[in-house]
Amino acid sequence: MLKIFHGIFFLLSVTICLTCGCVSGIGHNKTAPLSADNINLIFVVSPDLAYQAAGDISPDTANLTNQGLQRSLLMATYLKKQVLGGNNVNGIYALAPMTHLQTKNKYPDMAAIGFIQQFALLNQTTLPVDAKGSTYTANSYPLNVAYAPGAVPGGGAVPTSFCPDCTGLDFNDTKGNNVALVSGIIKTNAAGYHVFSAPWETISALLAEINTNKGYGLKLPTIYMGTNYVYGISIAPSGEARLVTLDSTLKPPATVPVLPAPVARAACTHTQQPYFSTTRSGGRNGAVIPMDINTNERMYLIRHADAHPDPGNRFEDGNLAGAGQWRALALPGALRGKMSPDMVYSIDPAQWYSTGHSNFSYVRPSLTVLPYAVANNLPYYLVSNFCVTDPNEPRLASDFFFTGGKFSNHTVLLAWESSRIKPLINALLKSYAGSSLPLLPTVWPSNDYDTIWTVTLDAQGNLTVDNDLCEGIDSTKLPAMAPLF
Repeated sequence: MLKIFHGIFFLLSVTICLTCGCVSGIGHNKTAPLSADNINLIFVVSPDLAYQAAGDISPDTANLTNQGLQRSLLMATYLKKQVLGGNNVNGIYALAPMTHLQTKNKYPDMAAIGFIQQFALLNQTTLPVDAKGSTYTANSYPLNVAYAPGAVPGGGAVPTSFCPDCTGLDFNDTKGNNVALVSGIIKTNAAGYHVFSAPWETISALLAEINTNKGYGLKLPTIYMGTNYVYGISIAPSGEARLVTLDSTLKPPATVPVLPAPVARAACTHTQQPYFSTTRSGGRNGAVIPMDINTNERMYLIRHADAHPDPGNRFEDGNLAGAGQWRALALPGALRGKMSPDMVYSIDPAQWYSTGHSNFSYVRPSLTVLPYAVANNLPYYLVSNFCVTDPNEPRLASDFFFTGGKFSNHTVLLAWESSRIKPLINALLKSYAGSSLPLLPTVWPSNDYDTIWTVTLDAQGNLTVDNDLCEGIDSTKLPAMAPLF
């Protein structure tokens, strides 16, 4: 996008062009990080099945591999230190995953949002936390991935309104919203650092459109050079624009990421949510097995990782907090031996909501289980055909996951919004009718990120629900800052 580089201790291939036209040249310079006085648009090329560094994307799931996830963790530090020079980012925009479905199984492109998540948590944002105007600053920068008008994929729930300031990128830019987004940043003279994460197909097309529309005359890259390359178009206050191509030279290992320090474990004490177990068996206590209920299904429902770093749990930007990244990256180890899902599901992160003060894409449930799906090379799907904020969401979600046979004979790990988990389960319980049968208390304690609810349907459709399991991670001992790699 638009970025001016004063330096990075790497050899840079630079093409310089004035906005009036034609001065172009290629050179190799040692420069410093990009100047905060310029409009810096930074393009981070996320891997996909078509364009990737060998081994970054699983051909089976179209998701990041361990190597790809490792590259994203290293890329975050590179961007923060070398490209931004430690300065804070001004905006982060990523691909709406459901706009790029891959393979015959139509897996969403979670690589783009996963590729920039760690970087987001290395940047700060300050938000209001009460009606008096008190604020709280945390290392948890929001990710903009909401749908723009005309970009909702077929079958996706069209929002009642589109987010005015948290839209992300559309893989094919079918309505020109990607170009409009970047043009708006240029038009408002928004100096600072604006970072975009998307596959090469989207990035290269966007670079070309901006170059043509603005008449920069930049000599753009014509071939894919690899996931290590970062492209910046930088516009100085004078109006001079130049393109900078950076090679991060990252060499990630192909192993599951290891956190820089162990995560403290804790036993399942059920102090946050008292132990609860209930069954619905056909013919007992008036319960009737629904005609279209799934069979031989097991689902583990978890809350998104830690999200509210302030003491009052009022900080809200749709993303994880630093502590949440520790939990998300620790999840593969924490859940080992407790469950063996054959697929992972979550909410479409392109859904958005308003806090009354700001608008945010709801990315954190999907990013909570991304490392688990990567570590276990599991199919990862997103629910996009209804909104998690829909008043009828409990029934819609219950029907989606537990009726129609789609999930029969499957074991699913579902990351969901905490306030919607127990209403979803209650909707399922109510579908069995019966008299004097217990339902779950719907409140989810704000500090509870550990409880796991298990829903089991046997071969006849008899139902069991309990919260016997927990993640076993001590939330009180997670660092406030995201781990550094």
